Amino acid sequence: MSSPVSAGQAVVWYNGRLLPETEAAISPFDHGLLTGDGVFETMIAYGASPFAFTRHYRRLERSAAVFGLNLPELETLRAACNEVLASSAIDGPARIRVTVTGGKAPLGSEKGEAGETVVVAAGPAPVQPEASEVITVPFARNEKGALAGHKTISYGENVVALAKAHAAGAREAIFGNVAGNLCEGTGSNIFIVRDGQLITPPLSSGCLPGVTRALVIELCGELGIDLKEIDTPLAALPAAESAFLTSTLREVQPISGVDGKPFADVHSATAKRLAQAFQNLAARDIDP
Repeated sequence: MSSPVSAGQAVVWYNGRLLPETEAAISPFDHGLLTGDGVFETMIAYGASPFAFTRHYRRLERSAAVFGLNLPELETLRAACNEVLASSAIDGPARIRVTVTGGKAPLGSEKGEAGETVVVAAGPAPVQPEASEVITVPFARNEKGALAGHKTISYGENVVALAKAHAAGAREAIFGNVAGNLCEGTGSNIFIVRDGQLITPPLSSGCLPGVTRALVIELCGELGIDLKEIDTPLAALPAAESAFLTSTLREVQPISGVDGKPFADVHSATAKRLAQAFQNLAARDIDP
């Protein structure tokens, strides 16, 4: 049963119930809070339902399996997202976040037996600029780590790196990996054009298997755009001819410059084609 919600209050889906955010009481002993034992997905809704929900759910499944977390069934979670969207007065595109943690547990790394905490929340999607300045950061992604390629709530490195980018007047920070190769942003994947070739880091680089990344790769095939998933040294990024970011909230967003060095070809023809193709896809298919 859902609790009544006052006007202006945010609404969340919390362990099977639609509640005002003030009633969604998470235990101080929640293992996600204590240790980062949890996973999440961020989606965007252009209307009443989240875009590419099935792809996001399957990635959530893979990440949850690493932690041994149980998820609600796909249609249960889809319905939860739709309920939150319907109960939220959001003008324009909405950002939806699904978070699943280990639930109440002892004050250490060992898991508890209370069951998972599941929260679905929504808010306005941030307005994105036409292009973003980025910086590279000296912190390396560990492509061999236990959590490599999984979307977990252990986001401390991203918080530090993004704050460093904002302090430098940039909007995103780009990581290399332990091998010194280009990996990903704090919340985005990256594509570059080098010597006329469109390139993106392979999943073996440790980057997150982004939903938008996968859709853009598929669109490259449909449009006849030659794409290589190959390693590139992080140090080579500023010398690229052009580059763009992909993510749920950015879609396809050109990079204006790296480490204060602007790209000559910011709005490249390739980025424009893919951005338009992605918008067309989102308009015709809510769950591609």
